[in-house]
Amino acid sequence: MTLLQFTVPPLPHYMISGLAKIPRGQKHPSRKNVQVFDLIVVLKGCLYMGEEDRHFAISQDHALILRPNSYHYATLECQEDTAYYWVHFQTAGNWTFTDQTIPTKIEELSGAAKYFTTQTFSIQLPQFTKLLQPNKICEQIQQLTVLNQNTHLKGVRWKQQVLFQEVVEQLSASIEMKGPSPSKACAEQAASYLRLHFRETITAQELGKAVNFHPVYIARCMQKEFGCSPSEYLLHFRIEQAKLLLLQTDLTVARIGEESGFNHAAYFTSCFAKYEGISPRKYRQHFTHG
Repeated sequence: MTLLQFTVPPLPHYMISGLAKIPRGQKHPSRKNVQVFDLIVVLKGCLYMGEEDRHFAISQDHALILRPNSYHYATLECQEDTAYYWVHFQTAGNWTFTDQTIPTKIEELSGAAKYFTTQTFSIQLPQFTKLLQPNKICEQIQQLTVLNQNTHLKGVRWKQQVLFQEVVEQLSASIEMKGPSPSKACAEQAASYLRLHFRETITAQELGKAVNFHPVYIARCMQKEFGCSPSEYLLHFRIEQAKLLLLQTDLTVARIGEESGFNHAAYFTSCFAKYEGISPRKYRQHFTHG
């Protein structure tokens, strides 16, 4: 699947939308370098479009995103009366064209950067897809289009941006419409259990029983999806919880270790220093002393 990958924030922003109808025997107009993304959602009929050297037949309940820097053209006349919604949107952030889905990895940002700077991440939208909930996304685009009549009123453009993010979410969800792979499902289920029970002592056998997979298989899946073992994932998550408590509370270092799932204060300090390169006490002092 060909994907459009956006770095956010900033979020892709809505510009304008509308409903278009093309009678049988006519074509979609050709355009070049229009400088906006053009989302097309077909309600009925079929639209035959090309982008550079790729051709698409966009039938009912399907969507296509045309890129802002490409040549778009009709490859064929409509064989029947065709109706579709179009949405122009843009982004002030970076975007790329790829066929690789985003791997799920442990966040690399740590220390002050993690909590005191804006963190960007990636979202991916399919360029061409069968929609997971076509009626819902069509209703959302219809609302966006109706609101165009009232953009002179206070708050309307904000409502449109919020509504458009729901459209983006619907598009993104269609990537996973066949469901995650067995490996990813296992890894995510195990990670959710570890995050929920991070204060407890969790053995490999207990984790396996909780998620109903063999511990060796869980370890293999988490290594593939997250790049680490279950124990490393749990330790990383505990360290992150400890950092939050160091910044947001006046609890003692020993108590914070306990609250974060470490049974012994010395072990907590050792693990923290290994991961952060600084002791928990000095980490706290860095943010509380000028």
